[in-house]
Amino acid sequence: MRKILFYSLIILLVFFSFTYKTATQDYGDIYIDASLGDASYLNPLLATDSASAAINSLVYNGLVKYDKDLNLVGDLAEKWEIRNNGKELIFFLRKNVFWHDGKEFTAEDVKFTYEKLVDPTIKTPYSSDFNLIEKCEVIDKYTIKFIYKKPFVPALESWGIGIIPKHIFSDKRYDFHKNPANRAPIGTGPYKFYKWITDEKIELIANENYFEGKPFISKYVYRIIPDQSVQFLELLNESIDSMGLTPDQFYGYKEFFKSYNKFSYPSFSYTYLGFNLKHPLFSEKKVRQAIAHAINKQEIISGVLLGKGRPATGPFPPQSWAYNEDVVDFEYNPQKSKQLLVEAGWFFDENKKILKKIIKNKDKQETIEFKFTLITNQGNKSRQLIAEIIQKQLKDIGIEVEILILEWSIFINNYILPRKFEAVILGWSLSRDPDQFSIWHSSQRNPGQYNFVSYSNYEVDKLLELGRVEFNFEKRKKIYQQIHKIIHNDVPYIFLYYPESMPVIHKRIKNVEVTKAGIGWNFIKWFVPKTQQKYFIQY
Repeated sequence: MRKILFYSLIILLVFFSFTYKTATQDYGDIYIDASLGDASYLNPLLATDSASAAINSLVYNGLVKYDKDLNLVGDLAEKWEIRNNGKELIFFLRKNVFWHDGKEFTAEDVKFTYEKLVDPTIKTPYSSDFNLIEKCEVIDKYTIKFIYKKPFVPALESWGIGIIPKHIFSDKRYDFHKNPANRAPIGTGPYKFYKWITDEKIELIANENYFEGKPFISKYVYRIIPDQSVQFLELLNESIDSMGLTPDQFYGYKEFFKSYNKFSYPSFSYTYLGFNLKHPLFSEKKVRQAIAHAINKQEIISGVLLGKGRPATGPFPPQSWAYNEDVVDFEYNPQKSKQLLVEAGWFFDENKKILKKIIKNKDKQETIEFKFTLITNQGNKSRQLIAEIIQKQLKDIGIEVEILILEWSIFINNYILPRKFEAVILGWSLSRDPDQFSIWHSSQRNPGQYNFVSYSNYEVDKLLELGRVEFNFEKRKKIYQQIHKIIHNDVPYIFLYYPESMPVIHKRIKNVEVTKAGIGWNFIKWFVPKTQQKYFIQY
């Protein structure tokens, strides 16, 4: 969804502040981050994965961004005006902002970005936020106006999407999806693209002419290390500066964290077991509910997360005002699961110890077994362990599960995006605004869009549409709490848990400030004192 990609460095939300500061801010050194997967598109309009988002957030700017207190403030826009009861949005752009190749940023770039977002030939999951715009008008070089068909509550936030350069992407020699800039981007952001070695690393260098000031850290290296255990070994060797810990890593090896600052707080996210609703095994709600009753979430939270999480009931975490605390989760009850499966026409084969069902097709009938493949991404130890627990718990009620662990780019591009999967373990990181139109609305089921489980519910569609235009907070709150309830009952996902985030950052990195917006909102102000710098920068 759009917020994930716009603000990948502010994914993790907290309720307290912890600051590391020193008196002198020095330039230099390299910050080495770790990722389980490689990027796909270094283009904010096409990117659908967190790896791409992490890089795009440093290379590109939106018109707006979140500050440390989760207030929307200007980024490429100095200010804005909302007129005509929310139907007109006018942005007044910063002057003297330049693309990394030296060309000046203007309103024409914003208009071009908008035109691509609503172009039906462009495979972007973000079009739903911009199709509500009736007219785009460039008033002058630094002023642009958008007229909406009707008031759109998340309109301002939606313009946090990265703005792309017209002079690069209007090149008729290249298809938009195959433009070389998708691998060697030119943005306005604090870091400029330097190098991309596929499945190894992406390197960025500080933009000396950045409009908010040159970043103190001279180079950002995004290393692809597709296994959390290997990442941890790299951490112990101090060859990376940050990673997200697993619960066992967080609690164990305390003596190894002398060089790192370690954090733990509720993340604004959830992990889920999702079904391909077009697959005949999962098309019936009663079957999905049966599976929900067969999964012991507390065993997952205690055994895998070591208590670093809580059971999830729906698409909004407890920190969200959209969370519906009245939703009662599916109890762990294998007997109820079996009863629901029998009601859905399944019977237990005592010899093979598996559920079977007789399917009649015209003049013939066949017997099918309840077995499916559960996929998740390589390198995420917790998800692999969860898959194994689910495999065992479903076997107890007669469902056979095969687990398939896939490298990230293959997982996303060969299975998720083309919908070639049966069931998946994944997670969403969310924004404060509860608009999840792109995940749940039935219009968002096309290839490249986020509703890849193919969920469709007429009532949810209407509520999602209402939630986008209702400015009264209490009414809007009731809309999203109803969405929470309906989606929980429909079980397109089994919402497994709301996790805690457990990042570590090397202690030589100063000015790291953790606030409501997470730990990356002020990344350009992070620095390493000269006496503690490890790397000599040479381009």
